[in-house]
Amino acid sequence: MIRPASFVPSLHVPPSEDALLFLFEGGRLLLREDGTLPQGRLEDFPVDLVNPLGTLDGRPALAARLVGEVPGGHTLRPLRGTFGVLPEDLFGLAGYAGQVVEWDRTHRYCGACATPTRRNSHELSKVCPNCGLTVYPRVAPVVMVLITRGGGAERELLLARSPHFAPGVYSALAGFVEPSETLEDACRREVREEVGVEIGGPRYFASQPWPFPHSLMIAFTADYVSGDIVPQPGEIEDARWYRVTELPGLPAPFSLSRQLIDAVAGGK
Repeated sequence: MIRPASFVPSLHVPPSEDALLFLFEGGRLLLREDGTLPQGRLEDFPVDLVNPLGTLDGRPALAARLVGEVPGGHTLRPLRGTFGVLPEDLFGLAGYAGQVVEWDRTHRYCGACATPTRRNSHELSKVCPNCGLTVYPRVAPVVMVLITRGGGAERELLLARSPHFAPGVYSALAGFVEPSETLEDACRREVREEVGVEIGGPRYFASQPWPFPHSLMIAFTADYVSGDIVPQPGEIEDARWYRVTELPGLPAPFSLSRQLIDAVAGGK
């Protein structure tokens, strides 16, 4: 879920009758019943935590939290469920909007002294007027590793499934980067922890913002070196080798994990 190239961030967005409105209740986004995004003025909706986002192709975009009843003619949908419903540019911007609103909700008070925070006028941050602590929207780096062995039609991918995955879905391994850890070291540690095998030097593939809730996915490929698969209890429900010609159920097409698997399985 990447912000579209035509989006221009700004903290100062004038009211507009055609403004794009990203209104959230928890992790759900408000849409019209026909699946389109609400437009117009925020005054027409029961909201708080209003955050100007910027402009998309010249149109103002604003985010806020819905605090009252769902207006007639509208419905709430889980953000993930808007893939394929919203156009790709709006889907990407919705991910950004959801993270900004959640950051605003969870940083209304200073984490050091509990004083109400104030927004900065020149950047997307909040500052404590008492102790000076400045907080920015959280971004948590996550490494993703697709391990391969063999070649040609016999090439295999090590795929695993979390207990939280949809039934039958397998993906690449992934985990959060720890403090004072390089991305490459995080790859090796996560693979060792989750499936008990050793890998060669990770090779960068691509990255993707992932607003569930506030991650930056950083994908790598790596060659298998040694070890038998031993799934980590509580984290990995199952893990096994799959030939590239006989893959199991895979993540959604918009996810970086799916793009990584498709590229490697296709020989890229």
